[in-house]
Amino acid sequence: MNPSTPTPAIDRDALRRRYRAERDKRIRPDGNEQYLEPSGRYAHLLDDPYTPRIERAPRHDEVTVAIIGAGFAGLCTGAKLVEAGVDDVLLIDGAGDVGGVWYWNRYPGAMCDTAAMIYLPMLEETGRMPSAKYVQAPEIHAHARAIAEQYGLFERALLSTEVEGVTWDGSSARWVIRTDRGDEIRARFVSMGTGPLHRAKLPGIPGIETFGGPAFHTSRWDYGVTGGTPDGAPMTGLADRRVGIIGTGATAVQCIPALGRDAGELLVFQRTPSSIDVRDNHPIDPEWFATLRPGWQREWLTNFTILQTGGFTDEDLVRDGWTDIAKRIRDRVVATLDGEFTVETWVRAYEDCDDEKMEEIRARVDAIVTDPATADHLKPWYRQLCKRPCFHDEYLQTYNRPSVHLVDTDGRGVTRIDEAGVWVGDDHHDLDVLIFASGFEVGTDYARRTGYETIGRDGVTLSERWADGMRTLHGMHVHGFPNLFIVSLSQAGNLISNVTYNLTEAGANVAAVVRHALDVGATEVEVTQEAEDAWIERIEGSVRSALGNSECTPGYYNNEGRPMGRRERLNSAGYPEGPVAYFEYIDRWRRSGQFAGLEFRAPVV
Repeated sequence: MNPSTPTPAIDRDALRRRYRAERDKRIRPDGNEQYLEPSGRYAHLLDDPYTPRIERAPRHDEVTVAIIGAGFAGLCTGAKLVEAGVDDVLLIDGAGDVGGVWYWNRYPGAMCDTAAMIYLPMLEETGRMPSAKYVQAPEIHAHARAIAEQYGLFERALLSTEVEGVTWDGSSARWVIRTDRGDEIRARFVSMGTGPLHRAKLPGIPGIETFGGPAFHTSRWDYGVTGGTPDGAPMTGLADRRVGIIGTGATAVQCIPALGRDAGELLVFQRTPSSIDVRDNHPIDPEWFATLRPGWQREWLTNFTILQTGGFTDEDLVRDGWTDIAKRIRDRVVATLDGEFTVETWVRAYEDCDDEKMEEIRARVDAIVTDPATADHLKPWYRQLCKRPCFHDEYLQTYNRPSVHLVDTDGRGVTRIDEAGVWVGDDHHDLDVLIFASGFEVGTDYARRTGYETIGRDGVTLSERWADGMRTLHGMHVHGFPNLFIVSLSQAGNLISNVTYNLTEAGANVAAVVRHALDVGATEVEVTQEAEDAWIERIEGSVRSALGNSECTPGYYNNEGRPMGRRERLNSAGYPEGPVAYFEYIDRWRRSGQFAGLEFRAPVV
């Protein structure tokens, strides 16, 4: 759409009223507390069903760098360290293999929702080409393994090993890591990359323990019940079964088409519909891929980030739904500028473009879903970025199958569960199998999400240090926790549309700081209190959250609709000038060799 084209006739006041009404009916006073940690019948959801646990003797190693988490955060950090000549590293992960979220998530249809050319890290370094614009989970997991193999990280890994505690020993300037295997690992440095979507959560529905049939979370898909494979083989175990799935977020959008294809009947219990835009996936041409110049991936990463955050480039290399809405907003701002740019100008452009985009999203539902009542329930009534946007070309079509039934709860959610099935209000739905697509913990305490506590200088825990909100330099360094690196999106780039870009940059930071510490003979590296305070002051000065929450349906993007106090803002804020500025800033910071804000302490002779 040309930004100078007159805006289609949209009753904006009526739209605002509808958005607020839909939001208000979904607001819950318990916020994040509505979800349950897996326990009791569901305690096994924290276990590894894919790799048998082999008993071994406890390890008592001393290493230069211990990396907690072997997903892309840990793998990128390990690879960057090896590239920097620091090969005495040890990865620790509770999973039986590397890959993190892509090891655990094996549900049918699992794939990245960011283009593989920018989502898969270190493609040039590993010499790999994605098979398609968006690739399936098995290919992503294979890429994670390729990074580990190339950099020798398998030989430097303790897998099927859960960390139980991390404690600073000031007398030896070492971190002591204890595990459920009886290990005691002493490390000069620790990097924690446990991932933003790490620990499964369950909906707090009364009676959840009482269901009589098989029940599981999507992150622990039970192919023993369903049949089939992560590669897409038919789930023959569901052919004569009545299956229910609770949740319609990003994971559900991906697995519901396969469930609709294979289940005897599928009931989808929906509290809030997702925004479903066109995916338009296609294979990558090897001949075209071979023409890419060295350095192409960083060029693509920069191009995407600039466009997705409202900047200008000569072309859109990725061309997806993320860049589409951003370009619309940018062009509308330029077209309507009259004098100096203001936040109000940007907000108005955002609102106008978002109104138009969401009208297109809702019109797409009508164009695809044949039953008018079902189509009406599948329409999202909120701004596109209130929840994670979804892109799919089979999800809406699945509701045209006669065996698939949408059970819309009008924002209330499932009322209760019993031995035979699910209640929505006064209506009972018999089920043979129950699947929870309820996502992962976001916004809860860091120690709860990681499953262990980190204890720094003077016995202060990280939970205590962050009781009033996250405090860091660059989202990574914490005063009172020397030689510790936290790989985080918050208080850093915070590029949620392409998480792995944040991780590769963080890995480069860790490697640069550790290399410098070793070169100058420093035993301790710590952010000064002054530098941490200055960074927090800078973070809090951000005006980039000008849109607020008034029209956003509850979700993990907005603290489940509850007010965002200082603690919540600190825990979720990014660099005030945005991801592009942050990545440029942090690149200059580490290349300077000065590492401003950090203190490198040598042993006293």
